[in-house]
Parts: sequence; structure tokens; C-alpha cells
Amino acid sequence: MQFGVFDHLDWNGGSLTLQYEDRLRLIESLDRHGFYAYHVAEHHGTPSGRAPAPSVFLAAVAQRTRRLRFGPLVYALSMHHPLRVFEEICMLDQMSGGRFELGVGRGISPIENGFYGVDHENSHTMFEEAQQVIMLALTSKLINFEGKHFTFRDVPVEMTCVQQPHPPLWVGLAKAASAVAPAQRGINVVSSGTNAEVREVTDRYRAEWRGSPAAMPLVGMSRHLVVADTESEARSTARRCYVRWLTSILHLWRRSGKTPPNLKFPMDYDEAEAAGYAISGTPSQVRDKVIRDITESGVNYFLCRFAFGDMTREESLRSVDLFAREVMPAVTPASVAA
Repeated sequence: MQFGVFDHLDWNGGSLTLQYEDRLRLIESLDRHGFYAYHVAEHHGTPSGRAPAPSVFLAAVAQRTRRLRFGPLVYALSMHHPLRVFEEICMLDQMSGGRFELGVGRGISPIENGFYGVDHENSHTMFEEAQQVIMLALTSKLINFEGKHFTFRDVPVEMTCVQQPHPPLWVGLAKAASAVAPAQRGINVVSSGTNAEVREVTDRYRAEWRGSPAAMPLVGMSRHLVVADTESEARSTARRCYVRWLTSILHLWRRSGKTPPNLKFPMDYDEAEAAGYAISGTPSQVRDKVIRDITESGVNYFLCRFAFGDMTREESLRSVDLFAREVMPAVTPASVAA
């Protein structure tokens, strides 16, 4: 069982300079406490994402950590030139001594794709082509490719990664049917659904995985998570910060007068926690809920969202410290199987 962190790096309402520094200090804490990896989202033109250039932020992460793995979840490939992304991947892997994790996708928001002049209906084919080009660059010395959106003739490859043939790959999944190809290719996956929804993904992934159970890639899910000394304090923090986080998520949709498709998160925090999207409480309460979620969902990777909304650095660091000291050690194969 591994534990990691997923982060939108959504705006907290204050100084962005200070927010970057606060987040880097939080990431240093993750490194000290032995978390597996830090994953950051990519968003554009919205307060829901203050890392629109993930590689820039992750370059700082590479220098502020020693053991923690890190990467985008995901690079929105429909908005990037694949050669530039490939070069950034190599640089980050080299700068970190081989700790980079490569998450890719097409970009979930049609509004954000539109800012870059990308028709959302075409974004999937753009993503697929960009992904193919990047994988060619990571595994060969020349790039020859001809597609609808990209064409390359004898482009030399000079950059390389520490990790060979390439860094671990990641994708986000919403449906069990989407788990087939990643499982067969050995790609790590993450979902953000309910325990029952995620269980469908993990069951399908295991059914399609062709290697040994011990060598199976990471199959994870994410949860908003607040830990405090008292239940009331944890829940108060979670309620306040969740509202601001969700307001940022909905910002572009409200601005355009549209309704976001397939938004699962309830507007009310208590409803979100009851539905299984969030966890708050004392260390013992959080421990029991985390073990329950892992058992019911079948994941082997648990992604925490320790910083969201207007949460202070002190509140986030407290959650990380209590979680690492009192929750993580209690999550054992015996406790999850119980």
C-alpha cells in the first residue's frame, strides 16, 4: 500500500507568491514523512489551478525534495506540442535523479481547451497523437510520425531520462471499461469516484492485468482529507475549505453560464463526505475511514488532498503530520483485509 498526494493547487485567495512557498514547504513535509509521490493538476484561466505550467512548479519540487516522486496528473496534451513536453519530461527526470512520474490526458475542460484554440471534439485524437510522439521520443533516437495533427521527419532525439525506457505512466479513469488498455500496458491509474465506482475500476484492472499480483501497477483513488486533534476542528476546516475549492472548480462554468457535465462533487461538504468523496476527523476516525475506503474500493494507492480552498499552511501541515504518524502505520495488509 502506498500513499500519495493529489493537488489542484487552487488559489487560496491570498498572495500567490506565498502560496507557492507554502505548498513547497508542504511538499518538503511529504518528502520527510515518506509519502510515495506528489501529483499536480494542470488547469488554465481558472482559480482552480495555479500550476498552468506544471513543469515549472515541478522543477522547484525536484530541488526541494530528495526521495519523493512527483509528476503531473495530468499534462493536458491537447494543449501542448509533444516535442516540448518530451524535453521537459527528460529534464525533470534528470534534475530529480529519476523520480518523475508521467501522467497524461487530453484535458478535461472544453472551456480551457477552447482558450488554446482546441476543439474539444478533436482533443482526444490530438492527445492520442501527442502521446504516441512522446513515447517514440522516449524510446528511440529518431522521430518519424505522420498523423492528422502532427508530422515529424527524422527528428533527432538528444534528451534522455534517467528511468529507462521511460518514467512510470499514469492516467485518470472514470469508468471500468477504460481500465482495459492501461492494465494491459502496465499503466498506473487513479479514479475519484465513490468506493463502489472505484471498485468496478480496480476489479476490471485486476482482471485485465497480465503480470503477477505482486508486480501490479498502482491503482488508486483520491479523497479530500483533513485531520485534526478534534472532530469539530477537522470538520470546520474541511467545510470552509471545501466550499472555496468547489467555487474555484465551478468558476469557468458559472462564468460561461453552462452546467459542468458529470460533476460528482456535492455543493455541501457534509454531503460530499457522506457520499465518500472526503474524510475528516481525529487520527483514529480518519484511520478507520481510510481503512474502510481501501477495503471497499480495492485500491493499492491512496491519494490524499491535504491542501485545498483557503486552507492555511499550518492546517495542511497538521493534517500531513497526524496522518503520517498515526494513520499510515496502521494501514497494513491485515487491517485492510479485516
